[in-house]
Amino acid sequence: MRLRELLDIDELGLLLLVGQGADSVLDRAIRAVPTIDLADPGRFLTGGELVLTELAWWREDGDAEGFVRILDQAGVTALAAGEAAHGLVPHDLVRACRRHGLPLLAVRPETSFSAITEHVLRRLHGGQAGDLAAVVERHRRLLMDQSAPDSVLELLRHSLGLDVRLLSPTGRQIAGPRPPLHAKTAVALAGRYLAARRSCEAAPHRVTIGDRPYSLVPVRAAGPSAAAEHAAELGDWLLVVEADTSTWPATDLELLDRIVELAADARSAHDRAKVALNDLARQLLDLLHSRVPADEIPVRLSSTAQAVVSQKDTWQRCQFVVARGGLHGTLPIPAPALRVLLEEALVQQDGSVPVSPQDIAATVDGEQAVLFVLVPEPTDALPEPGLDCAALQRRLAAALARWLGPAGRISIGVSSPVGSAESARRALNDARTALRVAEGGTAQVTVRGPDDLTSHILSLLPLIPAETLQAFAARLLGPLRDHDSRHQTDLLPTLERFLECDASWTQCAAQLHLHVNSLRHRIARIEQLTGRDLGRLETRLDFLAALRAR
Repeated sequence: MRLRELLDIDELGLLLLVGQGADSVLDRAIRAVPTIDLADPGRFLTGGELVLTELAWWREDGDAEGFVRILDQAGVTALAAGEAAHGLVPHDLVRACRRHGLPLLAVRPETSFSAITEHVLRRLHGGQAGDLAAVVERHRRLLMDQSAPDSVLELLRHSLGLDVRLLSPTGRQIAGPRPPLHAKTAVALAGRYLAARRSCEAAPHRVTIGDRPYSLVPVRAAGPSAAAEHAAELGDWLLVVEADTSTWPATDLELLDRIVELAADARSAHDRAKVALNDLARQLLDLLHSRVPADEIPVRLSSTAQAVVSQKDTWQRCQFVVARGGLHGTLPIPAPALRVLLEEALVQQDGSVPVSPQDIAATVDGEQAVLFVLVPEPTDALPEPGLDCAALQRRLAAALARWLGPAGRISIGVSSPVGSAESARRALNDARTALRVAEGGTAQVTVRGPDDLTSHILSLLPLIPAETLQAFAARLLGPLRDHDSRHQTDLLPTLERFLECDASWTQCAAQLHLHVNSLRHRIARIEQLTGRDLGRLETRLDFLAALRAR
């Protein structure tokens, strides 16, 4: 269809604002009619389109230049702008179209975009105009809501009368109607999906829970942010339709395909938002592995992951999470796949310690996924807020049971919350120690935190002969007792309080009414006398056992 033919349809009443008097302009061919109200529509254009816009993207003079430039570069045939939103087509848009030589049509308020679409499709596709116009109109409305997955899924519910949800691989609802699915149902659907992907079944995956059918459609990560090819499904999102889509007509299936494409766009935007955080997490990990002196770490970290994650210039309270996994035999689960899985699994919108995606920065270190998770500061109501290791284990175990199979294992270590950058290296080591303890477990998914380590060590004390424990305590604590006795110092009480404060310099110094530097001198003296490094979790556990046995 030519542009002049569209202008000749009297009932549409279209007015050519830019391009008058140029036959070459009027002879331009129209091959598609997308309706777009995104400020950056480039990825939806391939050339030859009559772009319809309601101007939802335009707010003030200057907004039109970028939009028109993108259309011109994409080779669109013309732009048709509705007058309903602003009473007329803004002069800013007219000027921009003249600068770029892009034909501009005004669409009066009483002319619907669907009427324009039907006229064009009738010429392009004959008798199929009715069904195709309906699909295009649905597509138009979806494109307008591309940045809001909840609105997109709500549209599908109104169009088809069905609930559609977007879930993570652990069953967390990312978008969809409220209230969400029951937690057990959501986790069961995620588990069925992962098992179907592991078995290489063709999508969509159709399952029944109770007497209700569901169709599960993958929304996969793409590009450089995708997880490794092996076990990539751990990073998928899944579109859950409460129906058997195998019986749907072609037009509804086409609509579902558009929904999946838009969900994939939302997924890509999510991944792009995480790239900077995760790149900076890599820098943070490299810094902790370096020989940078402890007193320089706060300055170095102020411009890396912690500052970016929290959007603050000071160190924010966080926990370190380290994970490693394997499937049958010696086949490891790729660390990038574990990283993406845990980025989703650690998100907790509700509960006493909420965690949002922006609170998590993640990277990989060999076969390990390493994550830094911001947690709230202590309050009177919640004196020690932190990640719930038991809940994390339950969520992952329920979703991954079928996928892991009888021989698969995922082990996760979690540090205690660390409130200062000086303790960051210690916290990372603690998480790795907890990971080693978790790897001794027999469950498919095992999560261990600092409380688990202390309980494990103390539970073993009754199994050790009393004289052996007392000899161990005398050997480890004897130099401190002798020093306190000869010099009237308080090294042993300082050590006890330091361990009670979970090696927190600021908390311990405050409780002892000391300056942090004075506390550092005392701890350095303890390490010198005992030959032990209190920055290591194993050392602190040894001291804790010795203090309990004395």
